[in-house]
Amino acid sequence: MSSDHLENYSAPASARPAATRLLNLLKSRGPQTAGDLGTALEITGEAARQQLEKLATEGLVRATPQACGVGRPSKLWSITPQGNARFPDMHAALTVDLISAMQRAFGAAGLQRLLALRTKQQIAAYRERIGGNSSLHRRLQTLAEIRTQEGYMAEVLEQENGIYLLVENHCPICVAATACLGLCGAELEVFQQVLGPEAQIERTEHIVSGARRCAYRIHLRARKGPRDRRSR
Repeated sequence: MSSDHLENYSAPASARPAATRLLNLLKSRGPQTAGDLGTALEITGEAARQQLEKLATEGLVRATPQACGVGRPSKLWSITPQGNARFPDMHAALTVDLISAMQRAFGAAGLQRLLALRTKQQIAAYRERIGGNSSLHRRLQTLAEIRTQEGYMAEVLEQENGIYLLVENHCPICVAATACLGLCGAELEVFQQVLGPEAQIERTEHIVSGARRCAYRIHLRARKGPRDRRSR
């Protein structure tokens, strides 16, 4: 390798720890400025910008000008579809082929029975780890830990008035979920069963529908008082 080539050579993102951390931040937090990313990584904004420029040349991130009052617009950095492909996909092509084969072999009703069986097994496995006597907050934290281990990059954000947001920044089965929407419906059932009947769950963002992430608004249902029960 010539000396000129060595000077212009840049190791791939997978070999650059800072670049990998930048991709993880953009994936989990959404579009950010170089300054904000630098603060999160405890490096200067200029150092972050240099890493982002390298990632951009690899097609992994892109910059969008953002007006911010007087002066030059700042750049808002976001991850590209090519960058998203760096995260686990759980052997997407094989999964879709298997779903298609099962539907041809067993029909739509047979596929639904298989999904129901998988959902039942998933609920049992989650319940074993989450338990039923802890607070909703603790159950959500454990659920997020489980989902992160499965590749969903999950986190729990506490909102006002006892409301929580369960966020999944990545969907490792996105291609399969697009081919079989029943997987997403089963996911809601799993969450409801492991968090308990007192938890009210609403999906507010959905990757399959084009959102950056999946998000679920969760809170305890209002308890009925004596008057409410007498009126029934």
